[in-house]
Formats: sequence, C-alpha cells, structure tokens
Amino acid sequence: MKVPSGLLLTALLLLPGMATAAEVDGSALSVLWGVPFAGVLLSIAIMPLLAPTVWHHHFGKITAAWALAFVVPFALVFGASAAGASLVHALLAEYIPFVILLTALFTVAGGIYIRGNLHGSPGLNTAILAIGAVLASFMGTTGASMLLIRPLIRANDNRKHTAHVVVFFIFIVSNAGGSLTPLGDPPLFLGFLKGVDFFWTVRHIFPETLFLVGSLLVIFFVLDSWYYHRREEVLPQDPTPDTPALGFEGKANFLLLGGVVALVLLSGFWKSPVAWRIAGTEVGLPGLVRDAGLILVTLVSLRLTPAKVHEDNQFGWGPMQEVAKLFAGVFLTIIPVIAMLKAGVNGPFGAIVAAVTRPDGSPDPAMYFWAAGALSSFLDNAPTYLVFFNTAGGDPAVLMTTLAPTLAAISAGAVFMGANTYIGNAPNMMVKAIAEDRGVKMPSFFGYMLWSGGILVPLFVVMTFIWFR
Repeated sequence: MKVPSGLLLTALLLLPGMATAAEVDGSALSVLWGVPFAGVLLSIAIMPLLAPTVWHHHFGKITAAWALAFVVPFALVFGASAAGASLVHALLAEYIPFVILLTALFTVAGGIYIRGNLHGSPGLNTAILAIGAVLASFMGTTGASMLLIRPLIRANDNRKHTAHVVVFFIFIVSNAGGSLTPLGDPPLFLGFLKGVDFFWTVRHIFPETLFLVGSLLVIFFVLDSWYYHRREEVLPQDPTPDTPALGFEGKANFLLLGGVVALVLLSGFWKSPVAWRIAGTEVGLPGLVRDAGLILVTLVSLRLTPAKVHEDNQFGWGPMQEVAKLFAGVFLTIIPVIAMLKAGVNGPFGAIVAAVTRPDGSPDPAMYFWAAGALSSFLDNAPTYLVFFNTAGGDPAVLMTTLAPTLAAISAGAVFMGANTYIGNAPNMMVKAIAEDRGVKMPSFFGYMLWSGGILVPLFVVMTFIWFR
C-alpha cells in the first residue's frame, strides 16, 4: 500500500532545513489548531449520512483537504521547516509503519479461506467471537479481525439481522481481545518498546479482560438468541451452499502470519545503535528490517495465495484503501492535538491532564482509565497511551510496581475504549468496510456510538468501581 502521493510531495517540498526544526511547543498552541482534526472526525461521522454518494466517491479528497487545512497554515505560522519536520515524523515514525503492518495482516489473513458453510446460530456466533478474543492477543486485533470477519459474515448470510453480530465482533475481537500482550494492540506494543515487560499486561489486567469479554459474550448470546428466534429471521434459502467438510485453503498464509508476529517481536527485542536521521526523525535499523520484512511477507502472500482463495474470500483492496486514506488525515491533523496534550497542565488541555491527579499529587487510576479511554475513543490510541504513560512519570520500573494500578488503568482504557467509535482502532474501520462491502447495513457513526454507549459504557463504569478506585 503506497503512501498518498500528495503527502509525499508535500514532505519533499518542505525537506530542506527540516533536520534542525525543533518540536513545536504545545503550550503555545491555540485549541483552534484542533479544528482540522475535528473536521476529519465530523466528516467521517456526518457526511455518509448527509451526502453518501459524495462521501463514497470523494472521501480521500475530503480528508486530504482537511490535512492541507492544517499543514498550510502551520507552515505559514511556524515555518516550512517545523511543518515539514512534523509531517515527515508523522509519515516515517507513525503512518508508514502503521499502514505497512495493517496491509501485511490484511493481505495474509485475506489469503486464508475457511472452507465450508457454517450456520450462524447464537451458539456458533458466540463461539467464533470467543475464539477471536483469544486469537487477538496473539496475532493482533487486526489479524484476528481479518481472519474471522469474512467467515462470520458468510455464516450469517441467511439471517435477516446481522449488524449486531458485526458490532459485537468489533467490541470483542477488534478491541477487548487484544489487551493481554503487546502483540494484541499498538498501545501495548509501544509500552513494550518503552520497557514494560511482555507478560505484564496479562498478569495485571487479565481479570478486567475476562470480565469485559465474558460479559459481552453473554449479552451477545442473549441478544442474538432473541433475534434468531424471531419470526422470519432465518431466510428460507441459504445463499452459501453447504460443502462436505470444513477446512482451510491458503494454508501457507498461516506460516506467513507467524512471520508477521516474529518480525513485530524482533523489532521490539532487537536493540541496535544503527539509525539514520531523516529530517529530524530517527529511523532505526530494527524498524527498517521489520517494515521491509512485512512488505516481503505481503508480496509472498499475494504470490502464493491461489486466485480461487481470493475470489472465494471476495478479497479486494477497497477496505484497506479506505483505512489508509482516512488515517492519513487522522495522523496528520492529530499532530497539534498530541502536542497540546504533551504540554501537560501548561497546555490548552491542561484541565484533562490535571484531572488525573489527586489533591495529594498521587495519580488517580479511575481518572486515568477514563481520560485515556475517552481520548482513545476519538484519537489514535497509541499516542494517547504514550501521553498518559509519560504523564504518570514515564518510568516503566515504577509504573510496573509502585504505580501498577495506574499503568493497568492506562492500558485498559486505551485498549478497551478503542471500541467506543469506528475510529478508535484501525480494525474497526476495516471490519465496517468489509461488512458493508458484503451487504451488511452497518450503523452510522453515531448509531454505532449508541450501541457502545448503551453496552460498553455501563460495563466500564462497573469495572471502575471494582478495579480502578
């Protein structure tokens, strides 16, 4: 998946002198710099409702326009060097590795076809969600989502109501299930890179994860059973014909999936002094090896996967292109928002940072849980995790011991509440795009938030009183 050419061209035009550009002081920024970011979010939320045809054909251009609405004024006010350095950092340190990893997982998982026609009963659907929750912490929420969403949709293609199945899939597989290891979700991987032990999260937020996933599975089973036993819920003819036996096609992709996991782990464990500075952004050898390896895995998957497997999976690049374009706008327009958050109590969002500290100066786990979670619902949850990780002191040895409840609250908030909106975590958008491509009528941006607000938020309140007081 290539980087949008407009972003690359802008970076090249601003390249001279960027290496010496200093990081922008977030405390000096006005909240008005967050308008382009808000514009991207509102466009994603509202335009599919008000102008669906325009949005479907031009969402990339609209997102690019909001990105330029940030980059051009930023360059005029702070200079081309500062704007270029911020743009290059967003591309090289965040966006490109992000898209490369998602593309690899999307391609490899899309090359595995689960043969056979499963029938989407409440019991089977619940079992698939439970399996996905377990897989998510070992192959990532994106990998587990891409592997299971297609067979789940196919299993329910003889059902009248299927949107709720996909919504709970996003809750459980695309988010909550990835909370136990750094492989599961980007925020935890960033914590791992900062020095948090690989198995720390599974030791410290396993009860919370078990409660959330278990509660969601029970709620889903009850709701799906209610739908399933309604009159005319099951169509008289199943669009997918039965086959003699279940099985897998494209089995080579399981090995490639292991390669993706190994490359991600390698980049975390491998410490190398070899690095290059590009326009002020450090690009290390482990990261380059990881990204080059992931590109190779993607190409090998495309080469080895039989065309029939892609055809049966209805594999296409549309969902990946949508995520790549929308998140390009998110990663760029979020630059001033993250800078303002990093400014702490001295920045425009100082009230948010101050709210997580008790009067005696000690951190408040409940407030960290909700602050990290609320921002992760709308911002990228990986940098949000880092902001609160640093706000809590940034020392992994202290956070894993003395302040363990605080780190647990940050970790749980960032991962769990990524399910609150479609943009809280990248797999959310990908699953939505695939479901709509298969004819599932998914809730709108705000319609989805009614689901998350009515189901997830009450569970988060209960969790607060049990674990994060």
